[in-house]
Amino acid sequence: MKFDTTTVSLVIAIAEEGSISRASDRLGLAVAAASKRVSDLEAQLGVKLFKRQPHGVKVTEAGTKLLSHIRQIDNLTQRLVGDAQAVRYGREGRVIIGAPKSAIIPFLAREIAGIQRKYPGIVLQIVEENSRIVQKLLRDKVIDIGIYEKTSGFIDLPRFDYRQDHLEVIYSRQHFELPSSALSVEQLIELPIITLGRGSAILASLHRAHQSRGRVFRNDFTVSGFDSMLALVREGIGVGLMPPDIFQSLHPEADLVSAPLDGDWHERSYMLSFIEGQAQHETLRNVVSELLPGVAMAT
Repeated sequence: MKFDTTTVSLVIAIAEEGSISRASDRLGLAVAAASKRVSDLEAQLGVKLFKRQPHGVKVTEAGTKLLSHIRQIDNLTQRLVGDAQAVRYGREGRVIIGAPKSAIIPFLAREIAGIQRKYPGIVLQIVEENSRIVQKLLRDKVIDIGIYEKTSGFIDLPRFDYRQDHLEVIYSRQHFELPSSALSVEQLIELPIITLGRGSAILASLHRAHQSRGRVFRNDFTVSGFDSMLALVREGIGVGLMPPDIFQSLHPEADLVSAPLDGDWHERSYMLSFIEGQAQHETLRNVVSELLPGVAMAT
């Protein structure tokens, strides 16, 4: 059965206008061509959709029944066109982003909320891992966008500056008394330090800080998350290192405080890389442009 979208729109317009000529004008068709389309469709269906009258047409009983189906076809067609345009222009799709918690809490969460408001049809899946694992997932195309600490970078992909943060010492005033001034590396390495585990940027920073003073970091207290780190700090087992935004997000009690660190070794830069091939190109481009204003992906 030959049934094109123009004929569908024409039948609906005739029913609404009560006239083939007015429907033809509305759709920009010649009256003769419109009349032939209707006649051909009626012949295919084997029923009359319209009854010709001196001053227009009237929908037949059969036409009334079939018109509901024709409207459904029109709605589905419009939805198909709309969905195709949404995919084409990147307004729908799925993008997977990998990032460490230290980037998610202060930066990424807020930006994801903004992307969701602007592109409600895009599904953003977040994978929380440390910087090294994020890059492995990116290399293996498990994720589409990866955010990782700069000094942990090893992946052979274009890298873009994303955000910066810094570390502070977290300690319990009940168990430790630290100077009011910024803590030097020499002072820090004399303290028992609780750190995140293998692959974390914090652990790498501590190794570098100790090596700069000819020391080896013993790494006696390793945890997998900042919440666990804070629990050990609370009990006086040691001091921790974490970004101030992360510390505040854990709602520490008054006895748990932070202290600044001297120098620049504790300052950190986050990079963003992305890889094409899994997410729809335009969708990925829209997400990247929101995370990296001014950076344009190749079309």
